[in-house]
Amino acid sequence: MFIVSLTYIVDLEKVDELLPLHVDYLKNQYEKGNFIASGRKIPRTGGIVLSKLDSIEKLEEVLNQDPFKINNLAEYKIEEFIPSMTSSDFVNLKEE
Repeated sequence: MFIVSLTYIVDLEKVDELLPLHVDYLKNQYEKGNFIASGRKIPRTGGIVLSKLDSIEKLEEVLNQDPFKINNLAEYKIEEFIPSMTSSDFVNLKEE
């Protein structure tokens, strides 16, 4: 599993201009099964995406399609981890 942390590198005005395209991109990635959760950081300095893609290379290909990345609005930090324990609500995320 991967945690992607986006940090905005431009004013929120520019982010808001492309937000509808970014939301469409996210919806498309959910439909393809590439993302399992996403949302804004508090305070609003960026966002977080969770992905169960099976390689960082595939994830990078997907992230390169994000309008925020295409237009250089955010920096992307990718961290991989293996969820070995979960609550019963998230047992489907657990990996052996």
